[in-house]
Amino acid sequence: MRIDPDLCVACGNCLAVCPVGAIRIDPALRRAVIDREQCVECFTCYRGMSREHMNPRLVRGIRRGLALLRLRFDPEPDVCPTSAIVPEELAWPRTLRRAFSDVQATHASTGILGRGTEEVKTNDVTDRLKEGELGFVVELGRPSVGVWFRDIERVTRALAAVGVAFEAENPITHLMVDRATGELQPDVMGERVLSGIVEFRIPPEKAMDMLALLRRIADDLDTVMSIGLAARCDGMGANEAEAIMAAAGLPVLRAKTNLGLGRRDAPGPAVGAEAR
Repeated sequence: MRIDPDLCVACGNCLAVCPVGAIRIDPALRRAVIDREQCVECFTCYRGMSREHMNPRLVRGIRRGLALLRLRFDPEPDVCPTSAIVPEELAWPRTLRRAFSDVQATHASTGILGRGTEEVKTNDVTDRLKEGELGFVVELGRPSVGVWFRDIERVTRALAAVGVAFEAENPITHLMVDRATGELQPDVMGERVLSGIVEFRIPPEKAMDMLALLRRIADDLDTVMSIGLAARCDGMGANEAEAIMAAAGLPVLRAKTNLGLGRRDAPGPAVGAEAR
């Protein structure tokens, strides 16, 4: 994404729209500029504002004239008056920024929108998570924070060391050059995204050590870490996930329960419910 300096009138409306604070007014240029290193190509600035087509020279002239009288001429706060925000043709590896940050972008590795992972939300149909297994998702980043792939790799390497099984259909797994070590492709290390989700399975007996490891890593990461846990329920709706999270001193919230009403894509015995 870029801002056309020939069109920009430095109204500043786009600054508040950017979720990662990558837009600023350059006092020397008297134009809004985008910090390409910080920009995650989420397209929020482009889609989040109405775009008008006022003559930029006219707008600048009016603003300068009124400034002499200590008056202001500003467009509505949700408007780019001159359509100065312009999408760019992205090349690899910068295309990852949009794939992981733009909710309307289709992820090439999975063919679905956004960050491109269904996590374990449809497990009652897909049967990706077996009985006796725990499915974890570790989300890194959030709007206004973001995350670098070099920090995501710190987490994937640490998880690989404790023997997790990374989900093959997860987009971050697709970026690994070695799932046994959690190493990501070297050319993505300098890319920043709104958030990324690492998905994996682990035997229940290893869960406590893994959670303790994530606690230690989280203190050194300049981003936000969120943990999700899924497990199959028994016929009474109980599962061992809640006890594990409580033992680790983590708050437990039943965010989702699938009742197993969908048609199964994978063979296997029917299950009563799944909790997440």
